[in-house]
Amino acid sequence: MTTHEYEDLIFDVPDYPEPGVIFKDITPLVADSEGFTSLINDIADHYRDAGVTKVVGAEARGFLVGAPVAYALGVGFVPARKPGKLPREVYTEGYDLEYGTDELQIHKDALKPGDRVIIVDDLVATGGTAVAAAKLIETAGAELVGFAFALELAFLKPREIIGKEFSQEIFTLIKVD
Repeated sequence: MTTHEYEDLIFDVPDYPEPGVIFKDITPLVADSEGFTSLINDIADHYRDAGVTKVVGAEARGFLVGAPVAYALGVGFVPARKPGKLPREVYTEGYDLEYGTDELQIHKDALKPGDRVIIVDDLVATGGTAVAAAKLIETAGAELVGFAFALELAFLKPREIIGKEFSQEIFTLIKVD
């Protein structure tokens, strides 16, 4: 699909989850069989020859994109969840959202040295979630290969935020200026 075709399947929802925020709703894209398949294949194809062994996706919309990318690559998927959602020992990392703060956790045994990992999410806004996920990968002793997002809110400058701590590639299909 082209960028324009993807954009036609992403809806703006003003003042959600709070006033002043324009929420980018990807559920129409995920519901469209051609659009969703194309999205997953475009990301997977980009990293197909990168030696990726695991995909990390952040709760919850990162699961929608990350898990099928992992499947398409034939590798494992590691959910980065909010506190209290994982039943065993975890690594924890805090981060800033465009409208608050939160934490992510992964199981301590989810990644190991030698794993080559990409972070996949539906959207990158301020970059805080991506940085937290990347720090969790480092804490686990795995290697971060890159970041992949369906949508980048470029006007929030997430590449600058991520780039302060990580030099790995940031791959996005759609940029909103």
